[in-house]
Amino acid sequence: MLTAFGLKIIAVITMCFDHIGYIIFNSHLSWCNVIGRIAFPIFAFQISEGYTHTHNLKNYFWRLFLFALISQIPYNFYEYAIGFPYTLNIFFTLFLGLCAIYAYDKIPSKFIGIIVVCGLVALGELINVDYGYWGVLLVFSFFVFKKNKVLLTFGYLGIVALKYIPLLIQFNYPIFYVELFIGTFLAIVPILLYNGKLGRKTGKLLYVFYPLHLFILASINLFNKLYILY
Repeated sequence: MLTAFGLKIIAVITMCFDHIGYIIFNSHLSWCNVIGRIAFPIFAFQISEGYTHTHNLKNYFWRLFLFALISQIPYNFYEYAIGFPYTLNIFFTLFLGLCAIYAYDKIPSKFIGIIVVCGLVALGELINVDYGYWGVLLVFSFFVFKKNKVLLTFGYLGIVALKYIPLLIQFNYPIFYVELFIGTFLAIVPILLYNGKLGRKTGKLLYVFYPLHLFILASINLFNKLYILY
């Protein structure tokens, strides 16, 4: 069984595989990226857990938003290094997902709550956060289904299908997108093994690690390009 600390370690390691894959292969179509698909769903799941167990929800909101701002420049530096278009980093995605959970949980009318959630999901796509509307929706879905592991599994399968079926139809690499689908769905395994316990505390270490590792990888990539050029 895994604690929250164990989930974080898995998410961080697989995230590093993903980002290193972009640096090495200059593409999202590599085995590193298949492994890397495990990371974001775990981070999304932990937001729903954080909402439930935090002792200070206001501070939790502010922490996510603050690190979203802090991470943006290193994130854009990394995007520039790998030649990707401008987006807002994953902390903005997680922040909107947390807002969606809060709206659904606190607004007395579930109908109005769902409308607000839909607005936040659409906002994620509109302002171009990492993973777009899908990322915000994923965070929210974990909160909705978390009390039942069967519903959680099949709900997650449906969310993953929502992301990859259009890609399978649209692009010319259907086999690889099947692999990405499988890689993403495999994130459900450590999530289902989660025992609900915190485990070792990490403080702000993992928050700091995200912008720091992006800056380091982007710097290495640009230095390599300059070395080859000269």
